[in-house]
Amino acid sequence: MVTPPVKLIGLDFGTTTSKALIVEARYRSDPLSGRPEIQELGAPYRSDIVFTPFIGDRIDDARIRTLLDGWLAAASARPEDIAGGGAIITGLCARRSNAADLAALIRARIGGAVIATADDPGLEAFLAFMGSAAALSRARPGVPLLNLDIGGGTSNLALGVDGEVLQVGCLFVGARHIEVEPGSYRITALSGHALRLLAGLGISARPGDRLAPEQVAAVLAFYIELLEAAVTGREAPFQSELGRSHVDIPFHLAPAPAPDLAPPWLSLSGGVGELVYQRLQGHASPATTTFGDLGIDLAARILASPVLSARLLVPEGGGRATSYGLLRSLTRLSGSTLYLPQPELLPLSDLAIFGRISATSTDEQIHAALALVRRSARGGCLTVSLAGRAPGAVKALGGRIGQALQDLDFPASLPLVLLVPDNVGKALGAYITGWGRLPVTLIVLDELAPKTARFVQIGRMVEQVVPVSFHGMGQAEEAS
Repeated sequence: MVTPPVKLIGLDFGTTTSKALIVEARYRSDPLSGRPEIQELGAPYRSDIVFTPFIGDRIDDARIRTLLDGWLAAASARPEDIAGGGAIITGLCARRSNAADLAALIRARIGGAVIATADDPGLEAFLAFMGSAAALSRARPGVPLLNLDIGGGTSNLALGVDGEVLQVGCLFVGARHIEVEPGSYRITALSGHALRLLAGLGISARPGDRLAPEQVAAVLAFYIELLEAAVTGREAPFQSELGRSHVDIPFHLAPAPAPDLAPPWLSLSGGVGELVYQRLQGHASPATTTFGDLGIDLAARILASPVLSARLLVPEGGGRATSYGLLRSLTRLSGSTLYLPQPELLPLSDLAIFGRISATSTDEQIHAALALVRRSARGGCLTVSLAGRAPGAVKALGGRIGQALQDLDFPASLPLVLLVPDNVGKALGAYITGWGRLPVTLIVLDELAPKTARFVQIGRMVEQVVPVSFHGMGQAEEAS
Protein backbone atom coordinates (compact mmCIF):
# COMPACT_ATOMS: atom_id res chain seq x y z
CA MET A 1 0.00 0.00 0.00
CA VAL A 2 1.53 3.31 -1.12
CA THR A 3 -0.52 6.45 -0.57
CA PRO A 4 -0.07 10.17 -1.32
CA PRO A 5 1.74 12.09 1.42
CA VAL A 6 -0.25 13.67 4.23
CA LYS A 7 0.74 16.02 7.05
CA LEU A 8 0.85 15.32 10.77
CA ILE A 9 0.92 18.19 13.25
CA GLY A 10 1.78 18.72 16.90
CA LEU A 11 0.82 22.01 18.56
CA ASP A 12 1.64 22.85 22.18
CA PHE A 13 0.25 26.00 23.80
CA GLY A 14 1.73 26.23 27.29
CA THR A 15 1.86 28.58 30.24
CA THR A 16 4.97 30.30 28.92
CA THR A 17 5.64 29.23 25.34
CA SER A 18 3.98 27.79 22.26
CA LYS A 19 5.44 25.79 19.40
CA ALA A 20 4.57 23.60 16.42
CA LEU A 21 5.93 20.51 14.69
CA ILE A 22 4.65 19.51 11.26
CA VAL A 23 5.89 16.51 9.31
CA GLU A 24 5.06 14.97 5.96
CA ALA A 25 4.13 11.32 6.21
CA ARG A 26 2.73 8.44 4.19
CA TYR A 27 0.60 5.44 5.11
CA ARG A 28 2.27 2.19 4.17
CA SER A 29 2.22 -1.51 4.97
CA ASP A 30 4.98 -2.90 7.14
CA PRO A 31 7.03 -5.14 4.81
CA LEU A 32 7.20 -7.95 7.41
CA SER A 33 3.85 -7.90 9.20
CA GLY A 34 1.70 -6.23 6.55
CA ARG A 35 0.30 -4.01 9.32
CA PRO A 36 -0.61 -0.47 8.21
CA GLU A 37 1.73 2.12 9.69
CA ILE A 38 2.68 5.78 9.39
CA GLN A 39 6.06 6.50 7.80
CA GLU A 40 7.56 9.93 8.35
CA LEU A 41 9.18 11.47 5.28
CA GLY A 42 12.12 13.60 6.33
CA ALA A 43 12.61 15.82 9.34
CA PRO A 44 9.66 17.76 10.80
CA TYR A 45 9.21 21.48 10.37
CA ARG A 46 10.02 22.99 13.76
CA SER A 47 8.59 26.41 14.49
CA ASP A 48 10.40 28.94 16.60
CA ILE A 49 9.39 28.71 20.25
CA VAL A 50 7.35 31.83 20.98
CA PHE A 51 5.81 33.28 24.12
CA THR A 52 2.16 32.26 24.42
CA PRO A 53 0.20 35.45 23.69
CA PHE A 54 -2.19 36.76 26.32
CA ILE A 55 -4.35 39.85 26.70
CA GLY A 56 -4.79 40.27 30.43
CA ASP A 57 -6.14 36.99 31.77
CA ARG A 58 -7.29 35.72 28.38
CA ILE A 59 -5.49 33.94 25.56
CA ASP A 60 -5.02 36.25 22.57
CA ASP A 61 -6.91 34.17 20.03
CA ALA A 62 -6.29 36.64 17.19
CA ARG A 63 -2.55 36.28 17.69
CA ILE A 64 -2.95 32.49 17.88
CA ARG A 65 -4.68 32.55 14.47
CA THR A 66 -1.76 34.49 13.03
CA LEU A 67 0.76 32.07 14.54
CA LEU A 68 -1.14 29.03 13.30
CA ASP A 69 -1.48 30.37 9.77
CA GLY A 70 2.22 31.26 9.72
CA TRP A 71 3.27 27.81 10.89
CA LEU A 72 1.13 26.10 8.26
CA ALA A 73 2.49 28.36 5.52
CA ALA A 74 6.09 27.79 6.61
CA ALA A 75 5.56 24.02 6.44
CA SER A 76 3.72 24.25 3.07
CA ALA A 77 0.72 22.60 4.71
CA ARG A 78 -2.88 23.35 3.87
CA PRO A 79 -5.53 22.63 6.51
CA GLU A 80 -7.02 19.92 4.29
CA ASP A 81 -3.62 18.18 4.16
CA ILE A 82 -3.59 17.58 7.92
CA ALA A 83 -4.47 13.93 8.57
CA GLY A 84 -3.59 13.51 12.22
CA GLY A 85 -1.72 14.65 15.29
CA GLY A 86 -3.06 17.01 17.86
CA ALA A 87 -3.02 20.27 19.74
CA ILE A 88 -2.84 20.57 23.50
CA ILE A 89 -3.34 23.59 25.76
CA THR A 90 -1.45 23.00 28.97
CA GLY A 91 -0.57 24.27 32.42
CA LEU A 92 -1.91 27.65 33.47
CA CYS A 93 -2.82 28.39 29.85
CA ALA A 94 -5.44 25.63 30.05
CA ARG A 95 -6.99 27.38 33.03
CA ARG A 96 -7.60 30.70 31.26
CA SER A 97 -11.25 31.53 30.80
CA ASN A 98 -11.19 31.12 27.02
CA ALA A 99 -9.06 27.95 26.78
CA ALA A 100 -12.02 25.99 25.42
CA ASP A 101 -12.56 28.70 22.79
CA LEU A 102 -8.93 28.25 21.70
CA ALA A 103 -9.49 24.51 21.30
CA ALA A 104 -12.55 25.23 19.13
CA LEU A 105 -10.55 27.76 17.09
CA ILE A 106 -7.87 25.15 16.36
CA ARG A 107 -10.44 22.60 15.28
CA ALA A 108 -12.12 25.11 12.98
CA ARG A 109 -8.79 26.19 11.49
CA ILE A 110 -7.30 22.75 10.84
CA GLY A 111 -10.27 20.42 10.58
CA GLY A 112 -11.70 17.31 12.13
CA ALA A 113 -8.60 15.14 11.76
CA VAL A 114 -6.82 16.82 14.67
CA ILE A 115 -7.50 16.63 18.38
CA ALA A 116 -7.55 19.92 20.25
CA THR A 117 -7.82 19.56 24.00
CA ALA A 118 -7.30 21.67 27.08
CA ASP A 119 -6.70 20.98 30.76
CA ASP A 120 -5.89 17.27 30.47
CA PRO A 121 -2.72 16.88 32.55
CA GLY A 122 -2.77 13.08 32.33
CA LEU A 123 -2.66 13.28 28.55
CA GLU A 124 0.07 15.90 28.75
CA ALA A 125 2.21 13.66 30.97
CA PHE A 126 1.72 10.71 28.61
CA LEU A 127 2.58 12.78 25.55
CA ALA A 128 5.69 14.25 27.13
CA PHE A 129 6.91 10.75 27.95
CA MET A 130 6.21 9.50 24.43
CA GLY A 131 7.89 12.52 22.85
CA SER A 132 10.87 12.76 25.19
CA ALA A 133 11.54 9.49 26.97
CA ALA A 134 10.00 6.59 25.04
CA ALA A 135 13.13 5.92 22.99
CA LEU A 136 15.31 6.06 26.10
CA SER A 137 12.92 3.66 27.83
CA ARG A 138 12.84 1.14 24.98
CA ALA A 139 16.65 1.16 24.89
CA ARG A 140 16.70 -0.04 28.53
CA PRO A 141 14.44 -3.13 28.66
CA GLY A 142 12.83 -3.73 32.00
CA VAL A 143 14.26 -0.55 33.53
CA PRO A 144 11.78 2.02 34.93
CA LEU A 145 12.13 5.56 33.61
CA LEU A 146 10.36 8.59 35.05
CA ASN A 147 9.95 11.68 32.86
CA LEU A 148 9.34 15.05 34.52
CA ASP A 149 7.86 17.57 32.13
CA ILE A 150 8.43 20.85 33.98
CA GLY A 151 6.98 23.98 32.44
CA GLY A 152 5.55 27.27 33.54
CA GLY A 153 2.54 26.01 35.45
CA THR A 154 2.85 22.29 36.08
CA SER A 155 5.24 19.39 36.43
CA ASN A 156 3.74 16.38 34.66
CA LEU A 157 5.16 13.01 35.67
CA ALA A 158 5.01 9.78 33.69
CA LEU A 159 6.59 6.49 34.73
CA GLY A 160 7.23 3.95 32.01
CA VAL A 161 8.93 0.64 31.27
CA ASP A 162 9.90 -0.60 27.81
CA GLY A 163 8.41 2.54 26.25
CA GLU A 164 4.95 1.99 27.79
CA VAL A 165 3.49 4.40 30.34
CA LEU A 166 2.44 2.80 33.63
CA GLN A 167 1.55 5.79 35.75
CA VAL A 168 1.01 9.53 35.38
CA GLY A 169 0.72 12.43 37.80
CA CYS A 170 0.71 16.20 37.88
CA LEU A 171 1.96 18.80 40.38
CA PHE A 172 1.39 22.54 40.37
CA VAL A 173 5.15 23.08 40.32
CA GLY A 174 6.34 25.41 37.60
CA ALA A 175 8.41 28.42 36.69
CA ARG A 176 5.66 30.94 36.09
CA HIS A 177 3.46 30.89 39.15
CA ILE A 178 5.54 33.88 40.20
CA GLU A 179 6.11 36.34 37.34
CA VAL A 180 8.79 39.00 37.78
CA GLU A 181 10.37 41.84 35.86
CA PRO A 182 13.19 40.35 33.74
CA GLY A 183 16.53 40.99 35.40
CA SER A 184 15.04 41.33 38.88
CA TYR A 185 12.77 39.63 41.41
CA ARG A 186 10.17 42.40 41.43
CA ILE A 187 6.81 40.61 41.25
CA THR A 188 4.47 41.45 38.38
CA ALA A 189 1.87 38.66 38.83
CA LEU A 190 1.07 35.74 41.13
CA SER A 191 -1.04 32.68 40.36
CA GLY A 192 -3.51 31.39 42.93
CA HIS A 193 -1.07 28.60 43.82
CA ALA A 194 1.70 31.15 44.30
CA LEU A 195 -0.49 33.17 46.67
CA ARG A 196 -1.15 30.05 48.75
CA LEU A 197 2.52 29.10 48.71
CA LEU A 198 3.75 32.52 49.80
CA ALA A 199 1.16 32.61 52.57
CA GLY A 200 2.19 29.14 53.72
CA LEU A 201 5.83 30.21 53.79
CA GLY A 202 5.02 33.36 55.74
CA ILE A 203 5.91 35.65 52.84
CA SER A 204 3.65 38.69 52.43
CA ALA A 205 5.06 39.91 49.09
CA ARG A 206 2.57 40.95 46.40
CA PRO A 207 2.85 42.40 42.87
CA GLY A 208 5.11 45.43 43.00
CA ASP A 209 7.23 44.00 45.84
CA ARG A 210 10.69 42.49 45.40
CA LEU A 211 11.39 39.00 46.64
CA ALA A 212 14.45 38.80 48.88
CA PRO A 213 17.04 36.10 48.08
CA GLU A 214 15.97 34.03 51.10
CA GLN A 215 12.34 34.22 49.95
CA VAL A 216 13.23 32.99 46.45
CA ALA A 217 15.24 30.20 48.08
CA ALA A 218 12.25 29.19 50.22
CA VAL A 219 9.94 28.95 47.20
CA LEU A 220 12.45 26.88 45.25
CA ALA A 221 13.15 24.63 48.24
CA PHE A 222 9.43 23.82 48.46
CA TYR A 223 9.27 22.98 44.75
CA ILE A 224 12.38 20.80 44.92
CA GLU A 225 11.07 18.97 47.99
CA LEU A 226 7.88 18.03 46.12
CA LEU A 227 9.79 16.87 43.02
CA GLU A 228 12.25 14.84 45.09
CA ALA A 229 9.39 13.28 47.04
CA ALA A 230 7.62 12.31 43.83
CA VAL A 231 10.65 10.57 42.31
CA THR A 232 11.56 8.73 45.54
CA GLY A 233 8.06 7.74 46.62
CA ARG A 234 8.06 9.81 49.82
CA GLU A 235 4.52 10.67 50.86
CA ALA A 236 5.21 13.02 53.79
CA PRO A 237 5.58 16.28 51.78
CA PHE A 238 2.13 15.67 50.28
CA GLN A 239 0.43 15.16 53.65
CA SER A 240 0.39 18.84 54.60
CA GLU A 241 -2.38 21.16 53.44
CA LEU A 242 0.14 23.14 51.37
CA GLY A 243 1.53 20.00 49.78
CA ARG A 244 -1.93 18.67 48.93
CA SER A 245 -2.88 21.99 47.33
CA HIS A 246 -0.03 21.52 44.83
CA VAL A 247 -1.28 18.13 43.61
CA ASP A 248 -3.45 17.96 40.51
CA ILE A 249 -3.15 14.22 39.79
CA PRO A 250 -1.60 12.16 42.62
CA PHE A 251 1.50 10.26 41.54
CA HIS A 252 2.47 6.96 43.12
CA LEU A 253 5.92 5.67 42.24
CA ALA A 254 4.98 1.99 42.45
CA PRO A 255 1.61 1.61 40.68
CA ALA A 256 -0.44 -1.52 41.05
CA PRO A 257 0.70 -3.19 37.78
CA ALA A 258 4.35 -3.11 38.87
CA PRO A 259 4.75 -2.81 42.66
CA ASP A 260 8.36 -4.06 42.73
CA LEU A 261 9.95 -1.58 40.32
CA ALA A 262 13.55 -0.62 40.96
CA PRO A 263 14.36 3.09 41.52
CA PRO A 264 13.75 4.81 38.18
CA TRP A 265 16.13 6.65 35.95
CA LEU A 266 14.99 10.21 35.23
CA SER A 267 14.56 12.38 32.17
CA LEU A 268 13.34 15.95 31.89
CA SER A 269 11.35 17.90 29.34
CA GLY A 270 9.46 21.18 29.19
CA GLY A 271 10.97 24.64 29.35
CA VAL A 272 12.71 24.07 32.68
CA GLY A 273 14.00 20.71 31.50
CA GLU A 274 15.45 22.35 28.42
CA LEU A 275 17.30 24.86 30.63
CA VAL A 276 18.77 21.99 32.66
CA TYR A 277 20.06 20.21 29.56
CA GLN A 278 21.53 23.42 28.17
CA ARG A 279 23.56 23.77 31.36
CA LEU A 280 24.67 20.13 31.16
CA GLN A 281 25.84 20.72 27.59
CA GLY A 282 28.07 23.56 28.78
CA HIS A 283 25.94 26.51 27.70
CA ALA A 284 26.07 29.56 29.93
CA SER A 285 23.03 30.14 32.08
CA PRO A 286 20.79 33.01 30.90
CA ALA A 287 20.91 36.18 32.95
CA THR A 288 18.79 36.55 36.08
CA THR A 289 15.07 36.01 35.41
CA THR A 290 15.56 36.63 31.67
CA PHE A 291 12.21 35.04 30.92
CA GLY A 292 10.32 36.95 33.61
CA ASP A 293 9.89 33.95 35.92
CA LEU A 294 11.79 31.56 38.20
CA GLY A 295 12.61 28.99 35.51
CA ILE A 296 16.36 29.66 35.42
CA ASP A 297 16.58 29.43 39.21
CA LEU A 298 14.50 26.26 39.31
CA ALA A 299 16.73 24.61 36.68
CA ALA A 300 19.81 25.46 38.75
CA ARG A 301 18.26 23.95 41.86
CA ILE A 302 17.37 20.77 39.97
CA LEU A 303 20.99 20.42 38.88
CA ALA A 304 22.13 20.96 42.47
CA SER A 305 19.78 18.24 43.78
CA PRO A 306 21.53 14.86 44.16
CA VAL A 307 18.14 13.15 43.95
CA LEU A 308 17.08 14.82 40.70
CA SER A 309 20.44 14.90 38.90
CA ALA A 310 22.21 11.66 39.88
CA ARG A 311 20.27 9.31 37.55
CA LEU A 312 19.45 11.84 34.85
CA LEU A 313 19.39 10.74 31.20
CA VAL A 314 19.39 12.99 28.12
CA PRO A 315 16.35 12.52 25.84
CA GLU A 316 15.92 13.39 22.18
CA GLY A 317 13.05 15.84 22.15
CA GLY A 318 14.08 18.37 24.83
CA GLY A 319 11.63 21.18 25.34
CA ARG A 320 9.39 20.06 22.48
CA ALA A 321 8.52 16.74 24.04
CA THR A 322 4.75 17.28 24.10
CA SER A 323 4.73 18.34 20.46
CA TYR A 324 6.70 15.22 19.50
CA GLY A 325 4.28 13.09 21.47
CA LEU A 326 1.26 14.67 19.80
CA LEU A 327 2.72 14.23 16.35
CA ARG A 328 4.07 10.71 16.76
CA SER A 329 2.00 8.98 19.40
CA LEU A 330 -1.68 9.84 19.13
CA THR A 331 -2.55 8.88 15.56
CA ARG A 332 -2.89 5.18 14.71
CA LEU A 333 -4.09 3.42 11.59
CA SER A 334 -6.90 0.89 11.63
CA GLY A 335 -6.41 -2.50 10.07
CA SER A 336 -7.45 -2.94 6.46
CA THR A 337 -10.30 -5.37 7.22
CA LEU A 338 -12.46 -2.75 8.93
CA TYR A 339 -16.25 -2.77 8.67
CA LEU A 340 -17.32 0.56 7.15
CA PRO A 341 -20.34 0.32 4.84
CA GLN A 342 -20.72 4.13 4.74
CA PRO A 343 -17.30 5.80 4.41
CA GLU A 344 -19.03 9.14 3.86
CA LEU A 345 -19.86 9.21 7.60
CA LEU A 346 -16.25 10.10 8.33
CA PRO A 347 -14.68 12.06 9.90
CA LEU A 348 -16.21 11.69 13.36
CA SER A 349 -14.96 13.93 16.15
CA ASP A 350 -14.82 13.45 19.92
CA LEU A 351 -16.82 10.26 20.25
CA ALA A 352 -16.76 9.09 23.84
CA ILE A 353 -15.52 5.58 24.61
CA PHE A 354 -18.27 4.39 26.93
CA GLY A 355 -16.83 1.07 28.04
CA ARG A 356 -15.62 -2.40 27.17
CA ILE A 357 -17.31 -5.64 26.29
CA SER A 358 -15.75 -9.02 25.76
CA ALA A 359 -16.52 -12.65 25.13
CA THR A 360 -16.84 -13.09 28.90
CA SER A 361 -19.34 -10.23 29.33
CA THR A 362 -22.84 -11.25 30.37
CA ASP A 363 -25.79 -10.32 28.20
CA GLU A 364 -26.76 -7.77 30.85
CA GLN A 365 -23.32 -6.16 30.68
CA ILE A 366 -23.47 -5.94 26.88
CA HIS A 367 -26.94 -4.37 27.09
CA ALA A 368 -25.75 -1.85 29.68
CA ALA A 369 -22.73 -0.78 27.62
CA LEU A 370 -24.80 -0.32 24.47
CA ALA A 371 -27.47 1.55 26.44
CA LEU A 372 -24.86 4.14 27.44
CA VAL A 373 -24.08 4.77 23.77
CA ARG A 374 -27.79 4.92 22.96
CA ARG A 375 -28.29 7.77 25.44
CA SER A 376 -25.67 9.92 23.69
CA ALA A 377 -27.00 12.22 20.99
CA ARG A 378 -23.73 11.82 19.08
CA GLY A 379 -23.31 8.07 19.36
CA GLY A 380 -20.13 6.62 20.77
CA CYS A 381 -17.56 3.86 20.98
CA LEU A 382 -17.02 0.59 22.79
CA THR A 383 -13.88 -1.51 22.87
CA VAL A 384 -14.37 -5.20 22.17
CA SER A 385 -12.18 -8.10 23.30
CA LEU A 386 -12.61 -11.48 21.67
CA ALA A 387 -11.68 -14.93 22.96
CA GLY A 388 -9.35 -15.47 20.01
CA ARG A 389 -9.78 -14.93 16.29
CA ALA A 390 -11.55 -18.19 15.57
CA PRO A 391 -14.67 -17.73 13.42
CA GLY A 392 -16.79 -19.34 16.11
CA ALA A 393 -15.72 -16.79 18.73
CA VAL A 394 -16.30 -13.87 16.39
CA LYS A 395 -19.70 -15.20 15.35
CA ALA A 396 -20.82 -15.87 18.91
CA LEU A 397 -19.97 -12.41 20.26
CA GLY A 398 -21.22 -10.71 17.09
CA GLY A 399 -24.58 -12.45 17.44
CA ARG A 400 -24.91 -11.40 21.08
CA ILE A 401 -24.13 -7.76 20.27
CA GLY A 402 -26.60 -7.80 17.38
CA GLN A 403 -29.33 -9.24 19.59
CA ALA A 404 -28.68 -6.56 22.22
CA LEU A 405 -28.99 -3.84 19.58
CA GLN A 406 -32.36 -5.25 18.54
CA ASP A 407 -33.54 -5.50 22.15
CA LEU A 408 -32.61 -1.86 22.75
CA ASP A 409 -34.22 -0.70 19.49
CA PHE A 410 -30.91 1.05 18.82
CA PRO A 411 -31.56 4.06 16.52
CA ALA A 412 -30.48 3.42 12.94
CA SER A 413 -29.02 6.92 12.59
CA LEU A 414 -26.83 6.83 15.72
CA PRO A 415 -23.15 6.02 15.02
CA LEU A 416 -21.81 3.03 16.96
CA VAL A 417 -18.07 2.48 16.66
CA LEU A 418 -16.45 -0.72 17.92
CA LEU A 419 -12.67 -0.83 18.42
CA VAL A 420 -11.14 -4.29 18.22
CA PRO A 421 -7.47 -5.21 18.76
CA ASP A 422 -7.69 -8.24 16.45
CA ASN A 423 -7.80 -8.30 12.66
CA VAL A 424 -11.49 -9.26 12.48
CA GLY A 425 -13.33 -6.00 11.83
CA LYS A 426 -15.16 -6.98 8.68
CA ALA A 427 -16.29 -10.34 10.02
CA LEU A 428 -17.45 -8.97 13.37
CA GLY A 429 -19.45 -6.22 11.68
CA ALA A 430 -21.09 -8.73 9.38
CA TYR A 431 -22.12 -11.03 12.23
CA ILE A 432 -23.49 -8.13 14.31
CA THR A 433 -25.65 -6.82 11.47
CA GLY A 434 -26.71 -10.21 10.15
CA TRP A 435 -24.76 -9.50 6.96
CA GLY A 436 -26.29 -6.05 6.60
CA ARG A 437 -29.90 -6.84 7.52
CA LEU A 438 -29.89 -5.03 10.89
CA PRO A 439 -30.47 -1.28 10.31
CA VAL A 440 -27.68 0.23 12.40
CA THR A 441 -24.93 2.74 11.62
CA LEU A 442 -22.06 0.48 12.63
CA ILE A 443 -18.33 0.96 12.18
CA VAL A 444 -15.84 -1.68 13.34
CA LEU A 445 -12.20 -0.60 13.36
CA ASP A 446 -9.71 -3.37 14.00
CA GLU A 447 -6.06 -3.64 15.08
CA LEU A 448 -6.60 -0.82 17.57
CA ALA A 449 -6.13 -0.97 21.35
CA PRO A 450 -7.12 2.32 23.01
CA LYS A 451 -6.77 0.97 26.59
CA THR A 452 -8.00 3.74 28.90
CA ALA A 453 -8.47 6.65 26.49
CA ARG A 454 -11.82 8.39 26.86
CA PHE A 455 -12.41 9.88 23.42
CA VAL A 456 -11.66 8.93 19.85
CA GLN A 457 -11.20 11.02 16.72
CA ILE A 458 -11.74 9.17 13.42
CA GLY A 459 -10.42 10.60 10.15
CA ARG A 460 -11.41 9.91 6.57
CA MET A 461 -10.58 6.59 4.94
CA VAL A 462 -7.45 6.53 2.79
CA GLU A 463 -6.60 3.39 0.82
CA GLN A 464 -8.75 1.12 2.99
CA VAL A 465 -7.35 2.34 6.32
CA VAL A 466 -8.58 5.00 8.71
CA PRO A 467 -6.45 7.32 10.89
CA VAL A 468 -7.64 7.18 14.49
CA SER A 469 -6.51 9.34 17.40
CA PHE A 470 -7.22 8.84 21.09
CA HIS A 471 -7.30 11.41 23.84
CA GLY A 472 -8.65 12.13 27.30
CA MET A 473 -6.31 10.35 29.67
CA GLY A 474 -7.46 11.18 33.19
CA GLN A 475 -5.74 10.01 36.31
CA ALA A 476 -3.16 7.25 35.97
CA GLU A 477 -4.25 6.35 32.48
CA GLU A 478 -2.76 6.04 29.04
CA ALA A 479 -3.58 5.50 25.39
CA SER A 480 -1.76 3.36 22.93
